[in-house]
Amino acid sequence: MSLQERAKAAAKDIEGKVEEAVGNITNDSGKQAEGKAKQAEAHIRNAAEDIKDKAKSVAEDVKEKAKDVRDAIK
Repeated sequence: MSLQERAKAAAKDIEGKVEEAVGNITNDSGKQAEGKAKQAEAHIRNAAEDIKDKAKSVAEDVKEKAKDVRDAIK
């Protein structure tokens, strides 16, 4: 997990929430939409990090299983 990428996603989410709130207060549908888009981007960034984490975990599991098979063959 990249802590830096998670922090960027959190910042983007907060930025989006603020922008959406400003849009709600000013009745600016463009700002509302931009805020929601930034929040969606943050969720996508987090999902990408989740996928990377899972891929690393699977790779480590495969590596361990390969070692077990190698040791069993010896």
